[in-house]
Amino acid sequence: MEVQETRVQTDRVFTIPNILSMARLLGVPLFLWLILRPEFGGPNSDGWALLVLALSGVTDYLDGMLARRWNQISNLGRLLDPAADRLYILSTLVGLTWREILPLWLTVALLARELMLLVMVGILRRHGYPPPQVNFLGKAATFNLMYAFPLLLLSDGSGWLASLAEVFGWAFAGWGTTLYWWAGILYVVQVRRLVRADRVAD
Repeated sequence: MEVQETRVQTDRVFTIPNILSMARLLGVPLFLWLILRPEFGGPNSDGWALLVLALSGVTDYLDGMLARRWNQISNLGRLLDPAADRLYILSTLVGLTWREILPLWLTVALLARELMLLVMVGILRRHGYPPPQVNFLGKAATFNLMYAFPLLLLSDGSGWLASLAEVFGWAFAGWGTTLYWWAGILYVVQVRRLVRADRVAD
């Protein structure tokens, strides 16, 4: 399986999937600015923030699908896609926590998982391995969180729509956080196996 993936992988930079991932990255500061505008005396721009987030979700789906369909899986794409996912999650956490829509404990729980993964990446690099690939569980966790955050942002209002958004938003947030940590623990197990295999080989 590893051999097959290497065969279709390319070093090309300007592929359609990579351009979509770059566009997603450019949307991160715009999204954060739109969320925080009310905190700095500006008008409420939650609708525009939701639109940027929705477009991010569409491009996230498209870049992976097109990369596989057109055999344009690239070294750069393998870095850009998870980087964009993590930056959107980080910017959303900052914005929603600042506005007190998300509780601090949930933000700390998600950031602690990211810190754990950074430690694992450091261990892998020390042993000469690349960062772990995003697995299905990790993508499912991100999918749930990317649904949870706009719903929770929508819940910061009044009326039946806000109440409904709050219920579904917290449901997605609960599933997303659980899956996020589950995927993180699987990464830790994977890293431990690689490190043990290295020690045995030595």
